[in-house]
Amino acid sequence: MDEFFLNLPKMVQSTRVLYTASFFARSSLLYLQEIGQLAALKSHTSRRSGLSSYLCFLVEAGSGTLEYNGRKYELKTGDIAFIDCLKSYAHESSQDDLWTLRWCHFNGIGMADVYKKYCERGGQPVLQSKQTEKYKELMKRLYAIAEGQDYVRDMKINAALSQILILLMEDAWNPETVQTSAKKRLELQNIKQYLDDHYTEKITLDQLSAEFFINKHYLTKIFHDTYGMTIISYLNQKRITQAKHLLRFSDMSMEEIAAKIGMTDANYFSRTFNKVEGVRPSEFRKMW
Repeated sequence: MDEFFLNLPKMVQSTRVLYTASFFARSSLLYLQEIGQLAALKSHTSRRSGLSSYLCFLVEAGSGTLEYNGRKYELKTGDIAFIDCLKSYAHESSQDDLWTLRWCHFNGIGMADVYKKYCERGGQPVLQSKQTEKYKELMKRLYAIAEGQDYVRDMKINAALSQILILLMEDAWNPETVQTSAKKRLELQNIKQYLDDHYTEKITLDQLSAEFFINKHYLTKIFHDTYGMTIISYLNQKRITQAKHLLRFSDMSMEEIAAKIGMTDANYFSRTFNKVEGVRPSEFRKMW
């Protein structure tokens, strides 16, 4: 049994569903491990580590603390926690303001990368959200699905967990948490706007460095820290999206498309497109 919340006599009052996902769900979807709600009857500390799971919990009422990754966080009503349970953590309800929590443990294919992206976007283990009621309703829905016998419940669980991750990603977007001065953040916004406006042209780091009076190595670092991808990856993402439009809705040749989107030649365009989309441009055109 998952012992994230100790259900000791006179310590907590809880309801939970321990869920065993199908092999299909565990190999292909986001899947639930446990979901529940508790009301602390007495303050106590629970500790855990090495659990192959991701935990999201909502403080419905009261307050407490979470120790995670070498730091202690204060939690209050409305706060959300999202953590990787392979790392050690401990939580404790306040003695004077006993809390009520809703939580879900889950995992799935690619979750390590999802959590990494969450952190890259500025996501913190504890966050304040304007969407608290949405988290609450999704957890209620998950509980009802897990408790039921719907023959497609693994798919419905996957959908609900995806919605929770969307909320978390929306709340994670905190580029201001990157250790960058206000002036440099403004420069980054200007540079990103320049990329959006000129991505169909040939752009180099040296050009950006000269245009915005910023060291290209420093620019590379703070752009990745802020947006979670390199400048080249960002440009390629924009260019490939435009290329897909041209492949579908024009009869331009590969050479013409490569030139149109700002890539050096058709071979480079084809390799980059294949890396991003998994098929060559000519195959993509035939598919559509």
